[in-house]
This record gives sequence, C-alpha cells and structure tokens, in this order.
Amino acid sequence: MMTDPALADIALPPVAPEVTAQLAHTLSPRLRKRLDAAAAKLAARPRTREGNTVRIAVDDDTTLELHAPTGTVAATDAIRCGCLLAPDCVHRAAVATAAPVAEPVPPGEAPEAPAAPAAQPAPAGPAPGDAEPAVPDPDQRAAATALWRAGAAALEAGIEGAGALVQAELLHAAHTARLTGLHRPATLAIATVNGLRAARAADPGHRLAELTATVRELLMVCHALRRPAAPSGTSLAALRGTARRPYTPGGSLRLYGLCCEPVLARSGHAGVVTWVLGTDGQLFALTDVAPGGARRAADAAGYTVRLGDASCTHRELARGGLVVSGATVSPDGRLGAGRGVRAVRAEGAPWHAEPVAALWEVPLPDQITRALDDPDPTSAAGLVFTDLTVLGPVRETGAPDVLAADCAGLTVRIAPGDEHRGLAHRDNLRLLAAAPGLRLRVIARLVPADHPRLRLLAAGPVPGAAAGEGPCGPVDLGYDRLRRADLPGAGATPAPPADLREAAPAPLHLLHRRVQAALAAGRSAVALPGSTETDRQRLRHAGLSTAAELLTALHRAAADRTRDVFGRLRPADAERFALAWLAAAHYGDRAAHALCAAAWAAPRAAPVA
Repeated sequence: MMTDPALADIALPPVAPEVTAQLAHTLSPRLRKRLDAAAAKLAARPRTREGNTVRIAVDDDTTLELHAPTGTVAATDAIRCGCLLAPDCVHRAAVATAAPVAEPVPPGEAPEAPAAPAAQPAPAGPAPGDAEPAVPDPDQRAAATALWRAGAAALEAGIEGAGALVQAELLHAAHTARLTGLHRPATLAIATVNGLRAARAADPGHRLAELTATVRELLMVCHALRRPAAPSGTSLAALRGTARRPYTPGGSLRLYGLCCEPVLARSGHAGVVTWVLGTDGQLFALTDVAPGGARRAADAAGYTVRLGDASCTHRELARGGLVVSGATVSPDGRLGAGRGVRAVRAEGAPWHAEPVAALWEVPLPDQITRALDDPDPTSAAGLVFTDLTVLGPVRETGAPDVLAADCAGLTVRIAPGDEHRGLAHRDNLRLLAAAPGLRLRVIARLVPADHPRLRLLAAGPVPGAAAGEGPCGPVDLGYDRLRRADLPGAGATPAPPADLREAAPAPLHLLHRRVQAALAAGRSAVALPGSTETDRQRLRHAGLSTAAELLTALHRAAADRTRDVFGRLRPADAERFALAWLAAAHYGDRAAHALCAAAWAAPRAAPVA
C-alpha cells in the first residue's frame, strides 16, 4: 500500500504516560524485542482522522484506532487493533510509543482554575492549613528511587540503547512519582523521554546539550528526594514541584508591551510568550502555548491575546499596551485568564521613554548576575536589556549564524534566539551581521559560556538615532523579517568574519564532551582503556584538577566490571556509574556558570577583523 503524504501528516493524539507503560509491560518477551521496529513501521503508515478518532492502516486488512475524546488517549482500551492477536498484539504498544507523551498540564500554560480531566488523579500534597513537611514521606522516597533507577538505566544504555522499553520504564516511574506528589521529577522524566525520542528519530531540533541538562536535573532531583532529608539550602517544596502554577490576585495593572518570544519546547508544545512591563518595573508574561511544532510557533504571534476583553494579537500587544483589572499573577509573573479578569487595549510606550527605558538603565553586570542566579532559563530574570554596536560575523564551528558586537566595552557574540529555520531569527541575524557599525537597542537572553554570549530576541534603534540609521521601530526577530532597506549598508560590502583573538579558555569543554558522550553512547563511551587519559592530562595542566578527578572517577565507574568464580562478568554497577556521571555533569554546569560570570566581569579588546 502506498503512503499518502497528506495522510501521513495527520498527527497522532498524545498518549498518557501510564498507558504507554502499561501496554509495554504486558507484552510477551518475544514481542518486546520487536517493539522498536514495530513503532518505526507504524509511524510511516497512512492515517485518517474522523472526529476524535485517528485510524492507522497497519496493512491492507488491519486497522488500528486511537480514541481521544478529550484530546488525549487516557486509557488502554482507547487503543484498539483489528489484528488476530489483539488485544495482546505489539501494535497497540507500538503506536503508544510512537505518539507524543501527554502531560496533565502543559508546562506553565494552565490558567489559574482550569477543569482537570476526569482521568487525572488529584494532586498529592498537604491539605490547606497543614504545615509543609520538611522531609519526603516513604512513598515519595520509593517513587524517587524508582525514577532514579529508570533514569540511571537510560543513562547506562545511551540514546541508541534507550528504546521503547527503557522509555516505558521512565514513563511508568514518572506516573508513580506524580501520584505521590513529585510533579517536578515526573515532568523532567517526560521531558527526558521526549528528548530521547527526538534524538533517536534524528529530529533537527534535538540538542544533545539540552538533553544532558534535562537528565542531569532529573537525577539531581531524584537523588535529593530519595534521601531522608533534603540537601541544605533546598526545600522539599522546590524538589517536589507543583501540579499547577498558583495564581494570586494582582489588582489593577497598566501594562506596556516589550516583545514576542517564540516558544518551541522539546515537550512537543509551541507558541508565543509576550513580555509586558508594569508601571512598577515588574515584568509579566502572556502566553499562548499548546501542543504543536514550528508551524504553530511561527504563527502564534498572530493569535488573539486571551485576557479579558482584549481584542488584539500578541504582535499588536508587543507594540501597544493593556489596562487590566482583577488581574491574577503567578509567582513567576505569568498573567492568568480567569473569569474575573478584565482587560482593554491601551497605548504602548517606546523603548526610549519611561517606564520602559528604565530597563536599559540597570547596570549590565547586575543583569548578568540576575540571569545567572535564576535556575529557569526561560524566565523574565534571564532577559538582558542593553545597547550594542554590530562588529560583523564570527567564524564558529557548528554555529554559522553568529555575529560579534561591542556591548559596554565587551566583545559579545550574538546568536539567534532560536535556530529553527521555520522562524525568522537566523535570517535576521545574518542581515544584521552584514551591517558593521550599526547601533542597536536589544532584548536578549544570556547564554552561559566561557565568553560573553547572548541570544537575540528583539532589536530597535538606540535613543537619538536619526532616520535611516537602523530599524524604524522595535522588531521581534523571531517574527518580523528585516529587509536590506531597513539597515544602512547591509550587504553593500560584505563584512569579513571577525577573528576573536582572546586568551585560550579553560578546557572545560573536555569534561562536557565526555559527559555528553556518555549519555549519547552509554557506558561504553567512557569505558575504553586510555580513552580519557589525554583529556585528564589537559585538565590538570589547565589547573582544573577537580574536573580531572571527576573524569577519572567516571571512567573507573564505567570500566570496572567484576567477575564471578567462573570468570563471567557480573552485571554493571548502574548506581555507581550514575553517581559518577551526575557529579561530573553538575561540576561542569557550576564551573561553566563561574566562567560565564568571570567573562562578563571585565572589558575585553575589540575583535580584529
């Protein structure tokens, strides 16, 4: 049967993690071996949609059905197969493995009082008025331990070895953790599964560094929760997380639009976050994020803002304003869209006028410290407001669209806000790089690196710039496409790539590379005799003796295998390997933040073209 491309583009409905885990666990050992191959085969079969039902043609005579009346497949009997072996066939588990993982609440996007689906259990936690416990209870420790073991098994297997069964163990452990109130580790486990699937499918959006950070955080949180007491300086509430973001009354607000930031999450959600400023200087966010891909992220700026009676799009709000009464606000500045919220359109404020101009008056070192201290890379604290002068493009291996800019005496590398080709970031940055000498007022995000580096979100003219000296007004670089006519001299004489001649950085990338290689290829990547000796010597020579010792411990944990009395290798110690990997990954992350803070501390010489 030939596959119709139009039918193959019909998306599968998300499947609850407990459904995928249960279907995989009920398979016979013979069918488990065929699960990955069956999932790959079903992903390429033609599909049709009729209402809330998606049908897949397994072959000429067999059809597989997924029923999602609420938009999510929430029970095993909602997946039906017409083959002779059903319901014990491999097709039901295979299609659940190939479908996106459903989340009870999309990350950060639930309104303050949504109706919970009937299939979802009530969030666990202390009753109103009860004191928050200081230590996890036995059920939570058991759930954290099971999730730790599932994460350690995925780490030991590596991306290529972490097939459907390893993913099912992670999903099952995540479901159990969520039932005990461990919402943060459960969400991290689901993000890990999504990252593993993207890597195994060669998704262009997959980033090994991002998956490494997710696995590191998952193991760190689980390791803290499975101990009798939380680590010093860390509260149990922070480790557990919450099922929903709480919202509290915010009164009346006068808001001024700043910019629109595209969202393209690894969890399968996409959309837009519009950043607005209150009269007291607080940043707020209006979000529209739902299951989807790059197409939704690219179109989301044109969606209507869902807040009271406001009749404007996110793009219009970024250039205008709102007057809100009865506002509800989450602790991280998200604005809720409850029934009592009222909002009407209002005039905005240019970037050079108050109260917006005050954002650019905060000293740059203070902004960098604020961004580094915030653990959430997508929060308002990570936004950097500064002026810069374009110097030209930069040669970088694996990152072709980077420009150099002078920023308060520092030579800063500017990368696109998102590298997906479906968004306008890369084309706009390439055009900006072709206009050396251009002065811009920008909104960016800090990128932790051993050199000053930012991701550009929005740009506009500096105060006092004459007409024709840059963009006529603020532009969202992920949505608005610049033209050569908008930039003076862009492309007239191509600027040569800048040669950033700086002191050799600390070779911390050697540790990062081994940590990422262990996740990509599993234990074997760092177990070969002598495979890490050169890196250890370079780290010691650079004064990074702790990094060298951690790399040594990682190699030993991967290579040490004991034998029984018959000379057979005993099972590998997954616990020891996971702990050694976590120690190396955590040290690398903290050291990278320290190097980033040091890189922004002192001005550097301008690059030599």
